[in-house]
Amino acid sequence: MCIRDSQWTMLALLAVFGVSGRILMEPLPNIQPVTVLVIMAGAYYGAPRAFALAATISLASNILFLGHGPWTIFQAVGWGSLGVLGASLSGRLIVDGELRVNLLAIVAAASGFAFNWIVSLSILLNADHSMLVPYLLNGLSFDLYHAAGNVAFVAWMSVPLGEMMHRHRKLSLIHISEPTRQAEIS
Repeated sequence: MCIRDSQWTMLALLAVFGVSGRILMEPLPNIQPVTVLVIMAGAYYGAPRAFALAATISLASNILFLGHGPWTIFQAVGWGSLGVLGASLSGRLIVDGELRVNLLAIVAAASGFAFNWIVSLSILLNADHSMLVPYLLNGLSFDLYHAAGNVAFVAWMSVPLGEMMHRHRKLSLIHISEPTRQAEIS
């Protein structure tokens, strides 16, 4: 398997996990694993892949099951932005190959609020801007659910998922450097 196929395979696996998590957790408001997945993808694989993952998960889950509308683009941008945040914090989230779970939990909790506020901007497509603040205030309990759910997902899945992502990233780096080594030998 070439390295490009391996990277697409990992992103596809994470997308399936994210879509499945959104669908399975749908009865619980704002509790799903996507925020943590995208932040970790940003930290391990970089902003472009994390943004692509975010867009894939939001589009696929909304079209397949949850309902698609103008909010989908806001979800993709919200989660994509959190993937960019994860990439920008990768040096702090991953130290010597180890995921700093406590810091990830703090970032994930704050990201629950940030994501919901970004998605709440979709109200401006159908309402006056004066409705935004009351809308945000009415959604605070859902923001708390999202933040608490993110912390729970960090506690539950961040270590095994981080180890898998780290192994995959290291494997990708080995495959990338092998042709270079072979070229140097020749």
